[in-house]
Amino acid sequence: MDASKFGAPKRNNYSYGKKMKLIFKNLLVYILLILVGIVLIGPFLWLLSTALKSGSENIFKYPPDLIPNHITLSNFSKVMEAFPFWRYLFNSTVVSIFTVILNTLFCSLAAYPLARINFKGRNIVFLLIISTMIIPFQLLMIPIYILAINLGLQNTYAGMILPHITTAFGIFIIRQGMITIPFELDESAFMDGANRFQIWWRIILPLTKPSIVTLAIFTFVSSWDDFLWPLIITNDQNMYTLPLGVNMLMGTFSSDWRLISAGAIISVIPIIIVFVLLQKYFVNGLKGAIKG
Repeated sequence: MDASKFGAPKRNNYSYGKKMKLIFKNLLVYILLILVGIVLIGPFLWLLSTALKSGSENIFKYPPDLIPNHITLSNFSKVMEAFPFWRYLFNSTVVSIFTVILNTLFCSLAAYPLARINFKGRNIVFLLIISTMIIPFQLLMIPIYILAINLGLQNTYAGMILPHITTAFGIFIIRQGMITIPFELDESAFMDGANRFQIWWRIILPLTKPSIVTLAIFTFVSSWDDFLWPLIITNDQNMYTLPLGVNMLMGTFSSDWRLISAGAIISVIPIIIVFVLLQKYFVNGLKGAIKG
């Protein structure tokens, strides 16, 4: 019996057409992502090109030369000599690391009862916490600044760190990761004699690692790039962070964009390193937040 009379080739043609349609759709998505990536990385490449150009090259040439004719690293060495670079780098590192540690710690402590303990009004408390995300930090700066001054926190690391040790966004990210963990683990731990703190520390936190790492990346980036709050809370240049140092560089070398570009590149390198090392946890953490 001829199978073609019963539509077998039609099924094959349908399957082939569906497969080609899927390939074409994926191809369009990849092309779109590549174009978006080029648009996003373009300014950074121009910044890097400017930082590597010598003084004899025209940085405002149009169209710009992304590959310098004479590559030089002298701009980076001049930047480090122009202001106390290592001191500002140390300040940024201390502030960012302690902000990340305290933020992940307190946000995980706040997220645990909202995700694992069924108490009356839990959802209302969570909604109230999330609603604070609509309030911009600029509205809170004046009362926080007055409080910090009264506590003697001006020109201190604590003054730059404490306002950012707990955020509604951090509580949300970790809480979404915690609610995906089976509740049977809590019950089993209770039967073995564990208390709430032990369950949080030994069971929940290790299983929430992707969400914690995601929050750590967001916190590190925002803390490292923070310009406004350190500018307000410090007036001693020895306590300046790297963004404030780059701002001083712009004031000192307002006409030499090569040095300004070199300073900006240096300030971005730690963020790139942190993201590259932790990107796999970052993706998993975002997936957990969306699914939760």
